[in-house]
Order: sequence, then C-alpha cells, then structure tokens
Amino acid sequence: MSDRDTGSAVIIDGKAIALAVRETVAKDAARLAGERGVTPCLAVVLIGEDPGSKIYVANKEKAAAKAGIATRDHHLAATTTQSEALSLIRKLNGDPQVHGILVQLPLPGQIDARTVLETVAPEKDVDGFHPLNVGLLHMGRPRFVACTPRGVMEMLRYHDIQPSGLRAVVIGRSNIVGRPMAALLEQANATVTLCHSRTADLSGEVRRADIVVAAIGKPGFLRGDWIKPGAVVIDVGINRTPEGKLAGDVAFDEAKTVAGYITPVPGGVGPMTIAMLLANTIQAAERGSA
Repeated sequence: MSDRDTGSAVIIDGKAIALAVRETVAKDAARLAGERGVTPCLAVVLIGEDPGSKIYVANKEKAAAKAGIATRDHHLAATTTQSEALSLIRKLNGDPQVHGILVQLPLPGQIDARTVLETVAPEKDVDGFHPLNVGLLHMGRPRFVACTPRGVMEMLRYHDIQPSGLRAVVIGRSNIVGRPMAALLEQANATVTLCHSRTADLSGEVRRADIVVAAIGKPGFLRGDWIKPGAVVIDVGINRTPEGKLAGDVAFDEAKTVAGYITPVPGGVGPMTIAMLLANTIQAAERGSA
C-alpha cells in the first residue's frame, strides 16, 4: 500500500500496462508457433448489428492480429435463432484448431445468453463466464478468470500494490466483474466487502477501504470525499454522458486529489480487458496443444 501524500495520485496507465501484457502475449504466440507449430486461434461470435458490439469486436480482432493470434469471425444475423447459435458454438467446441471462443454480448432478445455461454466448452471459455470456470475461481483453483477482474489484478501487480492485509471494497456484484473481482482480492489475502444497491452506508464502507473497485454503471457516483486518503481507486465504469463523453463511476477530478492511485476513464481498465482476453487465449492454446 502506498504512503503517498494526498493531492498527488498516481494515474494508473492502463494503455501502457496493456501494451506490456500484449508484448508478452506476442512472444508466447511466437514460441507456440515455433516450438509446436501451433497458431493460437480465437473464434469470435457476433450476433446482430449492435454498433458498440461491432466496434468492440473489431478492436479485439485488431489486437489479436498484432499479438500473433488468429481470429475467426462469425457474424450472424440479428434474426438468428437460439438453435442456430448453439449449433455454431458446438461446432467451434469440436474444432481442434480453435482454442478460445468469445461470444460478444449483448445478444438479441430471442437468444438466452446464459444458455449460450454455458454451451461454450469450459476449456475454450476465454471470457471466464462458464459456471465450471467460475466455480474453479471461487475454489481458489482458477483456470480462466474473467478478463476485467484479471486485468485489475495485473494493474495492482504492475504497481507493486500488495492487497494482503488491506481492506478492499468492490461496488457492484455482477458475475462479469464484481463477484470475480471480490474473489481474486480475497485470494490475494485482502479483507473484502462486496457492496451493492442495498448496502447500508455505502460511503462509510468506501471510506474504510484501502482499495476501492467501482463497477456499477453510474457516472460520477463515487465522490471524492468518500475516499480514504492514499487509497487505490479502480474505476471499471464506462458510461456515456448526455454530452457524448465517456465517464467512469468515480468523480475523477475530486478523487485524484485524495487517492494514492487512480485509474482514468478512458485509458484505465478498458485496455486491460482486451489484453487479458489475449492472455487467456494463449493459456487455452498452451493447454490445448500440450
């Protein structure tokens, strides 16, 4: 934990840390190709025409290509049935040249996301969403960890922030971020409080925390005077303001005068999510070609 004076928070540069991760991924991909003749491969399933999803997929595929990971793009119509989607997933499960499967969310209303995600083979579930992988994580035996929480832990490691013995508060209990984030911090020997919309005295919980992870989807919700001086503040929120700008869940200008470390939005956690997806794909290729 930092003993930094308040008013001078270190800005955690997610772009720089993600670049370092992606350089390691590229080296691992080259090694797999050279030693085993294996090109790591990520199958990307996009259903529908959601503009945001198209941008996310394009960014992920571009990052994969730079890291030496092949991608297979499966773009299905918005009218695709659940049966058709599951058929594609099962086909990809059985393809030995595909090491990871990414299903871009959200899915059209006629398709049950939980059923689709649970159909992905656990050993190809590079998003870390399959119940088996979630269970392994909570047992302390992680195989694939959801990309955003894994990215947060990498940020802490990069800055030599040791959670052991610290108080951590995670705001938001989604299966994608909040719950796995709490599990990872607990396994790093932090004392973790998982907060949510029914938490009494949320600001008081935050004021006691050495590490705060905000993942609730409300722009500027977490105020600067909630933060313990010198705390580490990780902002997972990505919200669009009425003016069209991106904003996090934390009131950044207020918080940076109190915190010891803080992530910006954009440029903080976001780049790490893609980097850890690539790292998970490498792990899947390593296991699949062993």
